[in-house]
Amino acid sequence: MFSKFAATYAATALVLVLLDLLWLGLVARSFYQQGIGHLMADQPRWGVALIFYLVYAAGIVLFAVSASEGSSGFAKATLLGALFGLFAYATYDLTNLATLKGWPMTLSLVDMAWGSFVSAASAVAGKWMLDRFAGG
Repeated sequence: MFSKFAATYAATALVLVLLDLLWLGLVARSFYQQGIGHLMADQPRWGVALIFYLVYAAGIVLFAVSASEGSSGFAKATLLGALFGLFAYATYDLTNLATLKGWPMTLSLVDMAWGSFVSAASAVAGKWMLDRFAGG
């Protein structure tokens, strides 16, 4: 049986990966291709992507899900997840906007909004699982 942490982490990571692959692979693929296609690799480096998802999901659990333990409902997890996503994605997008020629402002804004959303949704999934262990 999963421990509380492992199950919470798994729920968070599963939602993160599924939503992000849907976003990057289907919904916004052409958007990113138009904006930064000249910078994109022919194929993703799946090992590096796996490391990102493992680390990022841990960050959501630590800074959003765990911080909302004991609170009723999902508001705190949603807010903390969205803020974590905003700060993390803003670090990437605004650094690129500041340092790379031709980095699109619109791409940065959309990507930061996406980071906020996907992180909030993942935090809610983690909080839901965490609450299952608390009987909530």
